[in-house]
Amino acid sequence: MSYSFTPVATLRDVTLRDGLQLTGKMLSTETKIRTVRELIRLGVEEIELGSMARADLVPTMANTLEVAQGLTPEELERCWIWVATPGHVAKAVKAGIRNFQYCLSVSEAHNQANIGRSTEASLEALPEAIRYAQEAGGRIQLCLATSFTCPFEGQVSPERVLEIANDPRAKGTCDIVICDTLGQAVPAQVSSLISQVRETSPTRRIVFHGHDTWGLGVANTLAAISAGATLVDGALGGLGGCPFAPGASGNTSSEDILFATQPRWLTPTNFAGLVELSASLLGELGEPNRSKSAQGARSKAEAFEWVIPSETIS
Repeated sequence: MSYSFTPVATLRDVTLRDGLQLTGKMLSTETKIRTVRELIRLGVEEIELGSMARADLVPTMANTLEVAQGLTPEELERCWIWVATPGHVAKAVKAGIRNFQYCLSVSEAHNQANIGRSTEASLEALPEAIRYAQEAGGRIQLCLATSFTCPFEGQVSPERVLEIANDPRAKGTCDIVICDTLGQAVPAQVSSLISQVRETSPTRRIVFHGHDTWGLGVANTLAAISAGATLVDGALGGLGGCPFAPGASGNTSSEDILFATQPRWLTPTNFAGLVELSASLLGELGEPNRSKSAQGARSKAEAFEWVIPSETIS
């Protein structure tokens, strides 16, 4: 029996971008392509494919364009790529990518650490990035990192988030991504900010990107959905973190979000497939599995339909 959480939101799995940023091991192009296809097969509707970040700064993203070139146009329709400059968009377009997440930080210090420029400079460049995406027939999101707290500046003003979200230079972006980069927000705070963004930007989809550093990843995600977010991010096994944000840890687990929300497409069988995919990837990377739902699925309480029968566990 499934109890779907309402209102309904779509999960975007970000394992192959945010999930890999802090890992010490690179996944091959072939493994990443297989992962995208397996996520799609199991029912995941949107995927963050990778990043255009410099390979010397984030080595695990070095083969992002090769991965994109190995996918079909239909598969790429489900995929997003992280960008921070118009040049990133132009280069990714040539690889067949059409969905872009343009990221800048609300806090000045984190934008300097993460992007290497001021927040204002990132905003100044945004219209050109939008133009490149639109000329290619694509979509581009406005992604606001450090929407709640900054590792260098502390609390971030909600007013500043709203100011950037509604900056005229962001006209043409399809979505607004609100990021709890450090995983330090609490549900009431998330609900408040998401509600304000929704009210002031009613024509764009609201996305919530959370981390589980303080154990509130799922609670914050549910609060975001209740407040109006219709796309939420998660990574298999709670993998991930930001290399330019001291104190950030793994993303909210995709398995935990899915078990909590139980979208109509999710069944015990494809949930088990996601748990197995997560175990395989994390095993290859030598990373721990932080997903409570994945742990529960491998328990001995086999009368519960979401538990994977012991004889099928590889």
